[in-house]
Amino acid sequence: MNSNGNKTIRIGTRDSELALWQANIVKKLLEEAGHKTELVPVKSTGDLVLDKPLYELGITGIFTRTLDIAMLNHDIDIAVHSLKDVPTVLPKGIVQAAVLKRGNVNDTLVFKDNEEFLGAKEAVIATGSLRRRAQWLNRFPTHTITDLRGNVNSRLQKLEDNDWNGAIFAAAGIGRIGIRPEEAINLDWMIPAPAQGAIMITALEEDDFVKEACAALNHEETEICTTIEREFLNKLEGGCTAPIGALAYIKNEEINFKGVLLSEDGSKRIDVTRVKKLGEHNDMAQFCADFVIERGGKRLMDKIKNSDKKTNVFSTKSFTEDQRLLFHEKVVAKSSDFIKISLNRIHPRFLKNEIQNVVITSKNAVESLTNNYSAAELQFKNIYCVGRRTKRLVENKIGKVTHTEKNAQKLAEYLVEYIEGSEVTYFCSDIRLDALPTILTENNIKVNEVEAYETKYDGFKIDDSVESVMFYSPSTVESFVRSNKSDVIAFCIGETTTKEARKHFKDVRVAKVPTVESVIELVNEHYI
Repeated sequence: MNSNGNKTIRIGTRDSELALWQANIVKKLLEEAGHKTELVPVKSTGDLVLDKPLYELGITGIFTRTLDIAMLNHDIDIAVHSLKDVPTVLPKGIVQAAVLKRGNVNDTLVFKDNEEFLGAKEAVIATGSLRRRAQWLNRFPTHTITDLRGNVNSRLQKLEDNDWNGAIFAAAGIGRIGIRPEEAINLDWMIPAPAQGAIMITALEEDDFVKEACAALNHEETEICTTIEREFLNKLEGGCTAPIGALAYIKNEEINFKGVLLSEDGSKRIDVTRVKKLGEHNDMAQFCADFVIERGGKRLMDKIKNSDKKTNVFSTKSFTEDQRLLFHEKVVAKSSDFIKISLNRIHPRFLKNEIQNVVITSKNAVESLTNNYSAAELQFKNIYCVGRRTKRLVENKIGKVTHTEKNAQKLAEYLVEYIEGSEVTYFCSDIRLDALPTILTENNIKVNEVEAYETKYDGFKIDDSVESVMFYSPSTVESFVRSNKSDVIAFCIGETTTKEARKHFKDVRVAKVPTVESVIELVNEHYI
């Protein structure tokens, strides 16, 4: 028997009715296969403490997802998702372990009284999906679309409470939890979202026992079809949300695929269909995406990317593509580095003898030291640093860290208590916080400051439409206020940044964990 034979598989799920339904299906299937399981409903990131450096892998993945964080923290073993909601690139270390046999792939119109409005010039249909909206307007250009968000139950309730003619849902979602109303028709003309109707399980890449347990639940046909659909989406999107539909199905040993890209108002539409023999389908998604791009898809995507939405959020640090994808639809974010770092040449005289105590509070200082010298030349007996990322970089490039703290003040307080000897060499920026040198000097510890890098303010005046700004260090705040007014909401990465922001802004909010992804989550919560 497997040494993990008595391991309980902890199934992570959100706590909405549909999410729990999906998780219970997986639970049942795993138990039928002889595994012990337990459901772990995970609330929002606010309830999760990232006490493990795993999260700080130094990669910018799609980490705002609550269940991903819980998994990387080893609080759960697998997570259950609606595959259509999962970003096409998974975070590093997390893999797709199985896709269950697909349910109903269609979109469904739930209507109020009767379907007569389908032939009428005026009608109001509710949906929060760009894809559904564009396809509906393509077919019924005179109708009005109104925005609708929330989980399935709350969306049905909103339909009940408003005088709309109907609202569009995924058939699988309302069918699974048994709340499909009588007044509902499947929209077989509407091309669904890639992977609609499929439930997917993720696991940690390193967890062979769990991956093997889940592999037995995998439905190969569904996996092949949803993979093609998601690859088509990935090749087209390139970092922007667009009205894209895709559906693949297998019949008589052939894969049939249809995909669509539309303009947001539905006035332009580019379709692609393709049939390939099973086994010869490897380049199918790429071929279909290229087909759409060549027939005007590129122009369409560019237009959507640069549509005239006004920027409402500004980040004082540039985003990676993955980070940009994390924002809620209502956020129109721009980003630019308001701080530019230039590394200084550190004079050899500072390093000719072993230094007993070294303080490093940022990754920039590490870069400066290792740009100038090899690890062998950096003879440091005790290295003290601030932040887990800095610590990891030091240990990768220089050597063992004696002690690390969350911020400079805490580190200074620790050193006062425990330092060997009575002086430190502090590799810092030309602009630095005073807390550390001040506390040490007051306690008769000599601080030799070496300017390892320069921080240059590189801010500019931002658009008037911006309501909130994201800050990542006290100097990003200082750079911003030099050129801009301070009647914005300040979203901050950590305590020292927050402290600086409070000097300038009335409304200051701080992220749950000190990562860019967590600041993005804070922004999303505000704009939902």
